[in-house]
Amino acid sequence: MAIKLIAIDIDGTLLNEKNELAEETISTIKEARQQGIKVVLCTGRPLSGVSPYLKSLGISGDDEYVITFNGAMAQTVSGKVLNHHTLSSDDFIDIEAEARKLGSNFQIETSDFIYTPNKDISIYTIYESYLVTMPIRYREVSEMPKDLTISKAMFVDHEEVISAIKDKVISRLGNRYYVVQSEPFFIEIMNKEASKGSALDSLANQLGLSSENVMAIGDQGNDLSMIQYAGLGVAMGNAIPEIKEAAQFETKTNAENGVAYAIQQYGLK
Repeated sequence: MAIKLIAIDIDGTLLNEKNELAEETISTIKEARQQGIKVVLCTGRPLSGVSPYLKSLGISGDDEYVITFNGAMAQTVSGKVLNHHTLSSDDFIDIEAEARKLGSNFQIETSDFIYTPNKDISIYTIYESYLVTMPIRYREVSEMPKDLTISKAMFVDHEEVISAIKDKVISRLGNRYYVVQSEPFFIEIMNKEASKGSALDSLANQLGLSSENVMAIGDQGNDLSMIQYAGLGVAMGNAIPEIKEAAQFETKTNAENGVAYAIQQYGLK
């Protein structure tokens, strides 16, 4: 069946090794859109961290879509929320306690702010703030507002710390939450109903499409569900082994404009 929707991860996929959007990628995506193909960016970032790339790609309006917070939210690129699977204040308390037990820095994200209970703010929290253009608020656990709409929680720490605690996080929290490693220094915890794959499935159904009409391109663990869902799952050349094993096709690396290559090979008429 023809590809009518292309779902693309951002970091390590859409962006090259310099975290830049290459001209070949821009022109290829624009050509796909001119042929009537929907292009949906699917990312762990909030909308604020996606908007600059949507603008560069010329994607705008209430009939264009983006999947944010690793599938916890699906929305139009103009900001209209279609679905939002959130965490509660009680979830925050429970997950933060596990972070302290495991010795990891911790943060949560709403649509407007990153909140951290760590007085010595992690360099990875600062990195995330810069990446997604979102301000940081330090709050002790007892000071955290109880009415926050929390999109995701994150264990953020050095790669060796995250590697050491990953299995424990999954065993302790995996039954209650969707747990995924999105970067070597991030483990993300979301509502059990959230994932890029489930959000993509819901959006495709809304658009009258099936999984056979969908190509999904990604590189990290948080992309696995959408790679498995899509009729054509594409692994970046720089993807982790789990993604390459699940995909039907391996494209070039992000340093070689692998997204453009995949779309040229399988998406364009």
